[in-house]
Amino acid sequence: MRIAARRLGIGFGSLAALAIGVATLRGQLPVVQPAAPNGAQATAAAKPDKAPQAPRKLIRLVRDIHGDPIALTTPIIHLVSKDPKRAGLSVDLIGAVHVGEKAYYAKLNKMFEQYDAVLYELVAPKDTRPTAGVRSGSPISAIQVGMKDFLELQFQLDEIDYKKKNFVHADMSPDQFAKSMDARGESIWTMMAQMMGAGIAQQAGRANGSETDLLMALFDKHRAIQLKRFMAGQMEDMEGAMGALDGPRGSAIITERNKAALKVLGDEIGKGKKKIAIFYGAGHLADMEKRAREDFNLQRSGKVEWLEAWNLRLPGQDAKPAPEPTDDGPDAGKK
Repeated sequence: MRIAARRLGIGFGSLAALAIGVATLRGQLPVVQPAAPNGAQATAAAKPDKAPQAPRKLIRLVRDIHGDPIALTTPIIHLVSKDPKRAGLSVDLIGAVHVGEKAYYAKLNKMFEQYDAVLYELVAPKDTRPTAGVRSGSPISAIQVGMKDFLELQFQLDEIDYKKKNFVHADMSPDQFAKSMDARGESIWTMMAQMMGAGIAQQAGRANGSETDLLMALFDKHRAIQLKRFMAGQMEDMEGAMGALDGPRGSAIITERNKAALKVLGDEIGKGKKKIAIFYGAGHLADMEKRAREDFNLQRSGKVEWLEAWNLRLPGQDAKPAPEPTDDGPDAGKK
């Protein structure tokens, strides 16, 4: 089976590396511009982060009444201020996957027009505006582009219009990111090793079935849809592996970048902006919501909205979804 997979050009081996691909798709690996400079030195030792860790159920696989997948969806969490001095302030946390359907990114572009400010992630020098078709050359970027091609989807940096006047860069520079990782004893390579190790543990006892499913998808007449279904199923089933990126101390890739984003949020609020969006990988939103509540006295308003990022319907499939789960993401109902 594995020999056949290798002959087909599948680079996942026993599927341990799917954990890295899943992190990419869930938006827990960053979109990056230039690679971080060599030789960045740590400036401080990493300290445990006091913000509690939250569940990461922030990507939803929607199934029909027969249990077959029809869509992969990402959230919009609506937050409003409880502070009378900030009456009218609203902040929407808009989760992203870094590869998705063209229609998904078109809908996001339209939505972004309603905000006073859209804070976006990009590990790049301050105020960098991504350019469609420009690649950073980093290993993370290579993975993201590879997953786009593998699943016949589009790349976020090619589809989102970052040139809009209301877009605000809200992330670390490569130098800041490198120093933060060094301070925590992290690196891109150790992070990938953690992800692969977690993936191996997650797949233990069922790797052969996963490989069979993957090969069946490759030979299916609806190959692209079946491959997306396969990966969506992995995303739904890999919560433990995702935790490898963000342990009890937090991490540079989630914790420190979230802090950078919320610092920019504070700056934009200070400028009088009232309707703000934070557009970040969905894997960031659990921690980000907790920080928004603690640092800015924000609370949820209404139900979480869900946007369809991947269409998983086969031709002729009954598209009627099963009843929605009662869980509405981390901290549902908390004030």
